Formats: sequence, C-alpha cells, structure tokens
Amino acid sequence: MAGRGFKIPEVLTREEQEAPLRQPNPRYPTGERNRLLLRVMLDTGLRLSEAINLRWRDLDFLTGRLHVKQGKGAKDRVLWVGDELQELLRRWRERQAEVVGWAPEHVFTTLDGKPLQPRYVQYMVKRYAQRAGITKNVHPHTLRHTFAIDLLRETRNMRLVQKALGHANLATTQIYTHIVDEELEAALKSFRETARITIEKRSTGKKETPVVAMVGQHGDNAGGVRAAA
Repeated sequence: MAGRGFKIPEVLTREEQEAPLRQPNPRYPTGERNRLLLRVMLDTGLRLSEAINLRWRDLDFLTGRLHVKQGKGAKDRVLWVGDELQELLRRWRERQAEVVGWAPEHVFTTLDGKPLQPRYVQYMVKRYAQRAGITKNVHPHTLRHTFAIDLLRETRNMRLVQKALGHANLATTQIYTHIVDEELEAALKSFRETARITIEKRSTGKKETPVVAMVGQHGDNAGGVRAAA
C-alpha cells in the first residue's frame, strides 16, 4: 500500500506493452482499429471515455496536436503524438472510410460507423493481455497508469505528468512516485549486495574475472555486475 486508502497501480513492463499489440490481426479492419486503439492509449494516457469519444477534428496532422475535449471534470487539455502514430492514424482514417462507406466523426468506431462501447474495449484489452500471456489484471486504466509511469521515468517531472493526465490535483499524480521509489530501493539494495560480493571475492586473493558494477542503467541489468571484456 502506498499510504492509507489507496493502492499502488499496476503497470506493464516494456515487453508486456508490446505483447498485446501483437495480438490483433491488422489484415482485418477490426484488428487494425484495435491495435491502434491500444497504441493511442499507451502513447497518450487517454482515459477509456476520452479514447472512445475522440473525434477526427480533435487531431491536427500537421503538428501532431491532440485536443482532449471535455475530459474528466469537463476540462480540456492538449497532448501531442509522434510521427509514427500520426501515420498509423492517417492509414486507419482512410481504411475506416472505405469500410464504413462514409467518413465517421469518431476515430474509433464499429464497422458501421458507430462509436465503440466501453464494455467492448474493456473486454478487448483484457482478452489481448490474456492471449499475450500476461498474468496481471490488465484493463484500460492499466494502459493509462503505464503511460504515466513511463513519462515520469523519462522526464522526472511530476508537473508535466499531471498536465498530461489532466489531473486537477497534484496529489493524485504523486501516487506514481511510489513506483519509482520502489524501483530505486530495489536498485540500491541490489547494488550494495553486488558491491559487497565483489569486495569479498577480491579480498580472498583468488583470481577472478574483472568486474564492473553497472549503476543507474535502465533495464534488468541495472545494479548488476558484468565481466569486463
């Protein structure tokens, strides 16, 4: 528990983020749509309601600007998407119009142009995660939590994360610091244990392969010991 009354959110690792994206078959319109929806939620942190209510007019393909209108608390905010995601959205817009037979207002629709229902997206996210072999309880908000912690790790800027998520209160955003703090604790404990083992080996006088303690690196090898080449 992080404090009293709320739990630390569960997030996906980099590998777990990629695995569900491989489940939809983009040969089919629904597969392309579903994979793009997962990408958008992972890359922007949109709430489920914001994602299914996203309209094409809210996207500026010249700048990558994404205008989230009437988010939680009836507040608007602005996000940006990268070039790769913009291109995927362009392709889907063309295919969507071909399949539906006209240009729908919403970005994510059924094959007859109606907006997706929340329950469908909830089931879809959970099903793809299970098919990918992920044992965590994955739901649409898991993707939002994952976006938030990845952005915090990258920027170390809590105010920026707050703005991206559309939180009115910084305290709501600060729950993600507990995840980063736990990662720091694990890395430091591992580092100390590794350093101690290294010193003990050197003190025995045995010839050992030279080692280098890797500190502060991203990935599973953080705080580990590697043999020098």
